[in-house]
Amino acid sequence: MPKVKTNRGAAKRFKVTGRGKIKRQKSNYSHLRTNKDRHRKRHLRKPTLVSKPEKRAVRRLLPND
Repeated sequence: MPKVKTNRGAAKRFKVTGRGKIKRQKSNYSHLRTNKDRHRKRHLRKPTLVSKPEKRAVRRLLPND
């Protein structure tokens, strides 16, 4: 049986917490920031957790984490 490979793109985007939750960065922060208000940009900087329905798909991409 061959080794199960981790999806390298997913490994760079997601981190697994100590309790097994999956952490991700929020979208819409990388460009076109001048027309977004300060409050919105500040909240986009903070990481968030992957939702329950998406968790299964992300777990499949990160089999060794």
